[in-house]
Amino acid sequence: MFYFQLVIMAGTVLLAYYFEFTDTFPVHIQGFFCNDKTFSKPYPGPDHTSKIPPVLIYSLVTAIPTFTILVGELFAFFTTAEGSRERTIVTADCCYFNPLLRRIIRFLGVHAFGLLTTSIFANAGQVVTGNQTPHFLSACRPNYTALGCQSNTQYISERRACTGSPPVVLSARKSFPCKDAALSVYSAVYTVMYVTLVFKTKGTRLTKPTVSFTLLCLAMIVGVIRVAEYRNHWADVLAGFFTGGAIAVFLVTCVINNFQQMQLGPSAQVAQCPESTSAMPMVTLPCVESPLEKLRGDLRSPRSHDHQPHRFPAKADVLTPSRFICSQVSSGPNSALPAAPRIRPGGAPRCTAPIPRRSRQLARTFHTLPPPPPPGNR
Repeated sequence: MFYFQLVIMAGTVLLAYYFEFTDTFPVHIQGFFCNDKTFSKPYPGPDHTSKIPPVLIYSLVTAIPTFTILVGELFAFFTTAEGSRERTIVTADCCYFNPLLRRIIRFLGVHAFGLLTTSIFANAGQVVTGNQTPHFLSACRPNYTALGCQSNTQYISERRACTGSPPVVLSARKSFPCKDAALSVYSAVYTVMYVTLVFKTKGTRLTKPTVSFTLLCLAMIVGVIRVAEYRNHWADVLAGFFTGGAIAVFLVTCVINNFQQMQLGPSAQVAQCPESTSAMPMVTLPCVESPLEKLRGDLRSPRSHDHQPHRFPAKADVLTPSRFICSQVSSGPNSALPAAPRIRPGGAPRCTAPIPRRSRQLARTFHTLPPPPPPGNR
């Protein structure tokens, strides 16, 4: 799968190169109306004369996420306990890839792939639609007399209607969607989601929103300047925002799983109760000492019987059924009636074994049995 991903990345780079620097994919030629006010804005000059030139935009959309990811991963790596760090098995159980380097390559590689994909989508939309920029007529310089324009509702569809510079005219036919806006929003959304999902340090309650809003505002400023300089329409900028934001959200949520670790460290494994059975789900079961077991152990303790013997009350009318009745089973565990209680020399019955609860009448019968004769009269 690693080599297959390299092939996909190489194909993406080649496709972005052909769209950007070659004429392999011709631009669709759209017509225009005579003296159309929508495309009659003044020519603002080449793109490198803009207040935010493409070179600056490309540098920022590459440098800001790279710097943020490097700082975030280094900070997370050196502040995380060694036992809970992520480890990825490469071959067998003995060889491990450096988790810090692996995460950096993964996040930066996905970011680079997203930049190329956003550029491909934007260039493909511009080539397929061929929508004109607001300054198209200023760059095209059509000869209305030769074209026979007599009214503003006359539509011109001739391919050779423009007399301006062919490269400038070709650039003026690439308006929808705005590629600079798409790249800016993609980089901003990707970085914002990384900062929001990865940075878990205390004291970042206001830092993360501040960084996020700053990056998003910079991306919005790019689109506003493109509209203010008559290089794109509002619809082109909004389409670029939607394209870049959708690609960033898809890659973060579906490809790299919200920047989460692939494997949990040993300390993150949940301890289980040793008494858990195989039929029960694998959850944490607390081992709690039963109070009935403790009570049973106290009743069977010889010191407890010697110092605090269990006696029946003096009056049989106030006798209540007890869970433990002092008796011995006469004929085994299946016997219905127990035998007479065994009396100690001191006259107090001694609890020998716990049996099920009996009725009040049975307890009164046990209490009214005559005591055995004294030892000297036998």
